[in-house]
Amino acid sequence: MAYLVFKDGTTFGGEMFGEWEKRSAALTAREVVFNTSQSGYQEMVTDLSYAGQILVLTQPQIGNYGWHHEENEADKTRLQGLIVRELSQGEGSLHAEGSLEEYCQQHDVQGLKDVDTRALTRYLREFGTLPGVLAETKEAGLEFWRNQREITADFEDSNSDSNDLGDMRDHWVYRSTVKEVYEIPGSGPLIAVLDFGVKRNILRSLQQRGFRVMVFPAGSTAEEILWQRPSGLVLSNGPGDPSELPKGIATVRQLYTKLPVLGICLGHQLLALAAGGETYKLPYGHRGGNHPVIDLRTGKATMTSQNHGYAVNDASLQGSGFEVTMSNLNDGTVEGMEHITYPVISVQFHPEGAPGPEENAEIFNLFKDMVEGSLARKGRS
Repeated sequence: MAYLVFKDGTTFGGEMFGEWEKRSAALTAREVVFNTSQSGYQEMVTDLSYAGQILVLTQPQIGNYGWHHEENEADKTRLQGLIVRELSQGEGSLHAEGSLEEYCQQHDVQGLKDVDTRALTRYLREFGTLPGVLAETKEAGLEFWRNQREITADFEDSNSDSNDLGDMRDHWVYRSTVKEVYEIPGSGPLIAVLDFGVKRNILRSLQQRGFRVMVFPAGSTAEEILWQRPSGLVLSNGPGDPSELPKGIATVRQLYTKLPVLGICLGHQLLALAAGGETYKLPYGHRGGNHPVIDLRTGKATMTSQNHGYAVNDASLQGSGFEVTMSNLNDGTVEGMEHITYPVISVQFHPEGAPGPEENAEIFNLFKDMVEGSLARKGRS
């Protein structure tokens, strides 16, 4: 047996899987979040937006179709823990190259199975996302909390820039981003992607539209990006509190008036902050593949895939130059923005839908139209 232990003494027991030996000696509290998607565990485990978190999957049967490396959303994981009800080995799956359990073992992810994930999710729904610790005994977990000094509500001990901003590696974004610039071939215009933890299907979606893609580390400067003379810019998804990325905000502020821009998830939030807006933490976030969003201009509603714990304050956008274009039908949070002067759009959800619905891929087509329109205007000038 092993346990997920919360600060108030609430515990949830289960059986260990994955990698425990390396982590058990030094317990660490991590934010516990849940995702309601019915499938796509592989894409979730390798989604770098979960960096630094313990992920609870509400679908009771996980691992059914094994592990297929081509479906990974990154070549690494920064997930700190995975909690499931029933773990399958994926026997009989025709394309499986391994199992979820084997992947967690190989990539140092602590797993806990046979957990009452329904009760755990109800607990998180009632109290919001909370720090929890994975421990081999209840006593070890409770002892951790007795000895633990105060942890801030946003877990900034493990998910923030250092106070003097001198060491960017302290934020999970900088542990998730690429180390060096790299290029994906294409015959069309060059698109720069500022990588805060980008998902592969975002890059595929750009490549499928003929773009040549150049991926930049999160710490890249505006000058380094503009030096390559891109025709457009994509601000990717990524983990953590967007307001704790002042250097990223400053870079975005310098770029969004100079290039057509598409912001996705964290990139959407950074655009708002760069324009003078504000963000705030949601009680338990939006994580799942069935979040309804309405386009306020057309009245069209779609189902979206989402994974974020923060949202843009719509009132703070007044005077920023951004207008809210999409809204969440569940809670009214901002799901899309468009600048009234510059060719800049952003969405809070994942238009690449991996995992999740694919009906929002038109966002990439809209971005392509913006880039081509900008190039046509420059050609006429």
